[in-house]
Amino acid sequence: MTPDGKTRRLPLYLTPDRPCAYLPGREERVLFVDPHAPMSGPAYESLLARGYRRAGRFIYRPACGDCQACVPVRLAVHHFSPNRSQRRNLVLNQDLRLHDRPRAFHAEHFALYAAYLRHRHPDGGMTEQLTPESYRDYLIQPWGGETRLLEFRLEGRLIALAVTDRLPQALSAVYTCFDPAFADRAPGVYAILSQIALARLLGLRYLYLGYWLRDCRKMAYKARYRPLQALIGDEWREFGRGEDIPAQSDYPQSLLS
Repeated sequence: MTPDGKTRRLPLYLTPDRPCAYLPGREERVLFVDPHAPMSGPAYESLLARGYRRAGRFIYRPACGDCQACVPVRLAVHHFSPNRSQRRNLVLNQDLRLHDRPRAFHAEHFALYAAYLRHRHPDGGMTEQLTPESYRDYLIQPWGGETRLLEFRLEGRLIALAVTDRLPQALSAVYTCFDPAFADRAPGVYAILSQIALARLLGLRYLYLGYWLRDCRKMAYKARYRPLQALIGDEWREFGRGEDIPAQSDYPQSLLS
């Protein structure tokens, strides 16, 4: 939307087929917004509501034809209720202190990110190309909106970092990394619970969590936060505790049109 109230068309591009990053043996294609097109927080929030996601300057969504395993998910933060495990996590981590900082490069943050990648993804491409420049491009690249860096500290020591976009009506969880020495605290869980609490404090409606994939362990954890909203076709549907979240391909095509 332009300042004069007119709708602005964004140029979109489609990548060629390439190996899927989440499901072995499959290929993926990505539809992405021209990274040189003007972008703002409100414009990106509108795209988030349509199933897009951001990595660096690139705003994209999967466009993989018959495969529709990637389901955009978000939490209506005032509907969320923690389960027993999540309540235990809050108690376990109540000694952590949250510091909200603006987007900037900090050597301490990069060191934590590097340690996390080397521990969790030792053979991944991100580890092979790990440099301060790749970190900047992926997580703190200017993109036209506001990004906050949520630090979690224990007696002054940085143990987790949650890169979070601040939007007019929502927060969007971009990436979380943590010190592997504190993995038994499940800092990733605590980061999501803290983002939910922060969104409530700020009077926002949603926390966007990116894509849920039923058959990918790295993404399946998002279904533990309930009730969870999933974008099925062009409609956000809410699923409570114990309800199965379907992939879009599980729905008859008549319900998606």
